[in-house]
Amino acid sequence: MAQKTVTRADLAEAVYGTVGLSRTESAELVERVLELIADALIEGANVKLSSFGSFQVRSKNERIGRNPKTGEEVPILPRQVLVFKPSNVLKSKINKSMVNAGK
Repeated sequence: MAQKTVTRADLAEAVYGTVGLSRTESAELVERVLELIADALIEGANVKLSSFGSFQVRSKNERIGRNPKTGEEVPILPRQVLVFKPSNVLKSKINKSMVNAGK
């Protein structure tokens, strides 16, 4: 199964084709939207995109991990991770596309 990665350029091209802005304006619009999402997450806000999903930053506590090669215990420092939770609308669209593709 060949997977395609959607890039910023692909998003900008889609905006250009749909909205009718110039290619430059479309690229700037995509950049600005991504910038706003990133800034909100950096500030600790949750980002919810209706019918798509939500992004949030979670804090993880320190824990003990293990090096799989040596078995040595290693402390894993506390950190923040980005979590994405897809909406039920997106989940159902994905599941429908898999059924239609015969998977």
